[in-house]
Amino acid sequence: QVQLVESGGGLVQAGGSLRLSCAASGRTSSRYNMGWFRQAPGKEREFVAAISWSGGSTYYADSVKGRFAISRDNAKNTVYLQMNSLKPEDTAVYYCAARLLGVPRTPRESDYWGQGTQVTVSS
Repeated sequence: QVQLVESGGGLVQAGGSLRLSCAASGRTSSRYNMGWFRQAPGKEREFVAAISWSGGSTYYADSVKGRFAISRDNAKNTVYLQMNSLKPEDTAVYYCAARLLGVPRTPRESDYWGQGTQVTVSS
């Protein structure tokens, strides 16, 4: 069992930055591949970024490439999402996800979820 707790969301103006954190707990949490997803009101949950358990491989949705960066610190069992040049369309609840076998690239591939953190970007 893996527990995930997100933090770092908030209200920011367009062009600003935020850094989200996802703290994982559980006996083998550092061996999990991790991902970030987001869900805007009335829309389906969508993939944002993912990182392999070693941190050696990262993946991004086209909509965030060049603006967002995912990283992890296994000593702290924490995954980060640095979000720069934020746009109003980035407004959503952001969720952290964990998957043991493979990188989570779709919601159905994720084994565990956090409770989400709200990100609001004003124009």
